[in-house]
Amino acid sequence: MRAGLVVAGAVALALSYPPFHFPLLGVLAVAPAVLLLRWCEGERSPQLALRWGFWYGFVAQGVVLYWLVVALWHFTPLSALGYLATIAVYGLWYAALFWLVVKLRLERPQLPVWLVLPLAWTAVDWAIGHQGDIRFPWLGLGTSLAGAPVLVQWADLAGTRGVTLWLVWCNVMLVEALIEGRGAWGRGGVGVGRIGAVLGTVLLALGYGTWRMRTLPVRDVGVVGLVQPNEGYREKWDSLRQDSVFGRLLGLSERLRTAARLDLLIWPEAAVPGYFIDHPEWDAAVARRARETGTPILTGGLDAAFHDDRSYDYYNSAFFYDATGNRAPYPVYHKHYLVPIVERVPFLNPRWFGNLKWFGGFGKGRGLPLYPTALGRFGVLICYESVFEDLARAYRRGGADFLVNVTNDAWYGRTAGPYQHAAHLVLRAVETRMGIARAANSGISGTVDPLGRYHDTTGLEVETAIAATLRTSDVTTLYVRLGDWVGTMCVLATLGFAGLLAAQNWKRHA
Repeated sequence: MRAGLVVAGAVALALSYPPFHFPLLGVLAVAPAVLLLRWCEGERSPQLALRWGFWYGFVAQGVVLYWLVVALWHFTPLSALGYLATIAVYGLWYAALFWLVVKLRLERPQLPVWLVLPLAWTAVDWAIGHQGDIRFPWLGLGTSLAGAPVLVQWADLAGTRGVTLWLVWCNVMLVEALIEGRGAWGRGGVGVGRIGAVLGTVLLALGYGTWRMRTLPVRDVGVVGLVQPNEGYREKWDSLRQDSVFGRLLGLSERLRTAARLDLLIWPEAAVPGYFIDHPEWDAAVARRARETGTPILTGGLDAAFHDDRSYDYYNSAFFYDATGNRAPYPVYHKHYLVPIVERVPFLNPRWFGNLKWFGGFGKGRGLPLYPTALGRFGVLICYESVFEDLARAYRRGGADFLVNVTNDAWYGRTAGPYQHAAHLVLRAVETRMGIARAANSGISGTVDPLGRYHDTTGLEVETAIAATLRTSDVTTLYVRLGDWVGTMCVLATLGFAGLLAAQNWKRHA
């Protein structure tokens, strides 16, 4: 039975995320975990909770993140080890979560599960996004509603973690309502009330979302060109093909030039297959293209910063050319959040790995430059920086009018990875009420409006270039002003729960 609950929880969680179209499953996806906790409490065993919490986190995230094996295989045949390490970290966090909830319930049964579990679950979600070089806040439960943007409009107040907190609460309330018998986990007399409470909150979310989607002042800012060259990951870095790779970028851009008048042209992450310092003719060609068309260009590429001892740091970067073809006045954007192992070996000096291909030598970026265009000022998110809500929020607070996300999802293959990745921008757009333009090497490219709706999306593994109208708003949200206040509240509450247990244990042994 317990193993069945673990498997059911894993399948339900996976189906609640893209590419599957069951976003409302999020209100039930955590139900198997609630039942597991109920059983562990019934056995009065925090030790069982520790064990089954680990297996729940390990298996559930193993199913959701199966594509990591495919993705990491492009870099190392030891991909399975990286995948296992990632889901094992999740397992440890959920083990601690289960133990804390069951231990607290046994010591303080007056604390209801509908209060303790949502707070602790959301605190774990926060912790996973703040664990240094191995942070990986991929698909918090709130992101499961990316396919139903009307229900997440209130993320402009509470952020994605507010949605996560709510969904876990819904799961607990529904489980408690449907379980027959006596005790704190379910009483028939209050079942209807609990279901009614859940339906009430759903109606509130739906009502707020409907109102916001009708009243938010959204404006067109202009036309962006999104180039999707669909270069194979290894082919791009073949030294014999680099000139043709660069030529393809120019060719696709020229196709757009004859189709539409662009206000901004965007090439994807690492579109330029090398360093400009080694290929000054590429730099000159991009500048000439911007100058001749009067269209600013943003392109992904590699950048190097040299030191006096002739050593250097290298970065996953984005370069901006204004409408005159000049990039000198504008700082190069260096990626802040690096993929563990592949881009940066956790907690170690990146220079130690500078000579190892695809193995953690990248440096971390520091600044958040805003680039000026006729459309307004924009900030850049490279690749999976789109999963980190703090960057988008910081850009908005700094005065950004919209965001640009450049990425290369070719290494995901035809898995759930590209769809999961793209879903995060729905929440970033709603949280900040900014439009987002996304240029991906192999798809999915397109724009997201401030209501979290995708437009002009491309398919996967297709060579194309599109001109898309970008929309944004000028609203500064409560979430932007206050930050991740829900996550902070949940962490403090969970630390308070741990403090109660520590005090109880001290009294027992005093």
